Amino acid sequence: MMWNMKRNIKVTIGFCVKNAEATVGQAIDSVLNQDFPRESMEIIVVDGYSKDRTLDVVKSKLENSEINSKIFCEKNGLGYARQMVVDNAQGDFIVWVDADMVLSPNFVSKQVYFMEQTPKAGIAKGRYGIFKENSLVGILEDLEFALTFRNEGETNLSLGISGCIYRVKALKQVGGFDTTIRGAGEDTEVENRIKLAGWALYVTPAIFYEKRRSTWRSLWNEYFWHGVGASYVSRKNPRVIKNYKMFPPLALFTEFLRVPSAYKLTGRGIAFLLPFHYIFKRMAWFFGFMKERL
Repeated sequence: MMWNMKRNIKVTIGFCVKNAEATVGQAIDSVLNQDFPRESMEIIVVDGYSKDRTLDVVKSKLENSEINSKIFCEKNGLGYARQMVVDNAQGDFIVWVDADMVLSPNFVSKQVYFMEQTPKAGIAKGRYGIFKENSLVGILEDLEFALTFRNEGETNLSLGISGCIYRVKALKQVGGFDTTIRGAGEDTEVENRIKLAGWALYVTPAIFYEKRRSTWRSLWNEYFWHGVGASYVSRKNPRVIKNYKMFPPLALFTEFLRVPSAYKLTGRGIAFLLPFHYIFKRMAWFFGFMKERL
């Protein structure tokens, strides 16, 4: 692949982290091991005033790196943190990496190449791999996301932000992230505005992995938090959150249809737990959604 080297920085890697000392080191290592030219990358880390050693791990990984990096701290929420990355990014694109992610070595190359070849793309998401070290709960999460995003090309799916590359021009055109959003949902909200502005969404061949929640309780807490954020976002724009897709009977029917594909992908009986897994986390999402409304 040939790269346009007229500008020094082509892509910004954005990390928004908090209390992630156990996983953030491997996430950063996967960025440092990319085959993309070092002089064309930068890393921006925004820490949410972690109470563990997250910031120490980040600094130790980046201090001797050949990639330019910046570290900021904030206490105003995820939307605010992401906007700090946007405001300080020098790249034409931002690849968002969570503290529990691991990128394949050519992930950034594939994402940047795709965006340069697809000028109407505002956001492009990589595909989920199955992380073998995950627990039962984690593998079920992997299966669901791997099946959801298995088809490459233009899509109407809500992409989220994990493993996504954003065109900075598109972000700035719509005014960036909503810095007032509490909890999660900042990605869904800005994604909707980018779509309404005429940009297209895609799924690409680039592969990444996530270290998932290891227990049912932690999975519940995660989706409860997502529900709180979704409720806040839906107050601003009710069309963003498609509640009818979240709950039975449609959701349950869809999950049963996925079981054969999940079994084919893994060859393991845990694929038959997918419907239960989906209903469980959607219940958590619903309770979080309603809590914010009450």
